[in-house]
Parts: sequence; structure tokens; C-alpha cells
Amino acid sequence: MALPLMPKATAVWLVENTALTFEQIAEYTGMHELEVQAIADGEVAVGIVGVNPVAAGQLTAEEIARCEADPKARLKMTKSDIPLPKARAKGARYTPVSKRQDRPDAISWILKHHPELTDAQISRLLGTTKATIASVRDRTHWNAANIKPQNPVTLGLCSEADLEKAVVLAQRRKANAIKTEERKKRREAREAAAAQATAEAAAQPAEAAPIGSDPVPSP
Repeated sequence: MALPLMPKATAVWLVENTALTFEQIAEYTGMHELEVQAIADGEVAVGIVGVNPVAAGQLTAEEIARCEADPKARLKMTKSDIPLPKARAKGARYTPVSKRQDRPDAISWILKHHPELTDAQISRLLGTTKATIASVRDRTHWNAANIKPQNPVTLGLCSEADLEKAVVLAQRRKANAIKTEERKKRREAREAAAAQATAEAAAQPAEAAPIGSDPVPSP
């Protein structure tokens, strides 16, 4: 059976916006039922923006309602003429001329939904340049007035797997940076506390001998 263009992102949307069972969503998206349940529990697909299969022309609202009413029913995909992205070969990414005009829209979408991605990641993902990314970000692009954020997977500029991998790497890098910063702050706090204790100890006067006591005889 044909699968939706973005299986995991579609599963995220169906979990969040329908009353379909995990089994129904799993069969429609080609995923394991436990993975769909993990999405519902917030354990996987964190940061993935859900994709509406109705808006994408892959399902109808009537089909979803039919399956919501009957847990044993199975979703039937609407035929779509949207081309699937081809598997990417190793090496530099080549973007067909017909797709290059879509890259600013894809860049805008990523900047909006996944700001954690670095310019280098976006460049590799879409086959664009950092200068183009910067121009879309600060709206100095020559066609800025006509740029509309569109999912790069839907546009056929990258695969869902490539996008998800980039997001996971970016989130992991961000988490590591936060941990490193926290460790640095704790270390600086310990060093500051130790320095303050040393300074306080040095500022205290030496203990004087009791009044009336005999001096210690010289040997």
C-alpha cells in the first residue's frame, strides 16, 4: 500500500487532531503501533511539525470521520499527483532548475518551524548557500515579498528522513550546549565560593595570647 509523503509528520497530526486508533494510524503511515503510541506519549517525534494529510490531498475529512466511527475500518489514501522525492545519492546535492525557485519558500519554512537548525545544516539539506539563507532570514532576498513558507518535503527538495535527522542532531547539539553551560556555571560558582572563603580566612586577625599569661620560654 502506498504511504503518505511524510509518514511520521502525518502520524503526528493524526494523533493530535483525530480520534483514530493507534492501529489505524500505524497501518496508514506504515509505522509500528508502539511507535505511534510513543508519539502520543511525547517520547518520539519531538519537534516534528505535524502535516495535515487532508490539506495535502492525501486523505479526505469524510474518510477520517468514517474510520473514527469504526475502529476496525482502515484509511484509504486519496490518489495524489505530488511527486515523491528520490533517494539522495552521496555527494553534493543538485537541485533541478524547476525546483530552485522553491528553495526560498523551503528556507523560510525551516527558519520558522526549526530555528534550531544551523545555516550549514539547511545548506546541506536544501542544496542552497548561507548567503541565500541570510537573505531570506533578514528579508533582503530579491523576491522577499512573494516568499511563502512551504515544507521542503512537500516541495520534493528533501526527504522526511533527512529533515528529521537534521532536527534530531540540532536538538542534541542544543542539549549538549546547555549541559556544558550548566557545568561551566557550577564550576565557576564553586571557584567563586572557594575564593571567597580563602579571602575571608585571610582577613581574620591572628588569635592573640590571653592577658596575664607567661610568655613561652625560649629553648
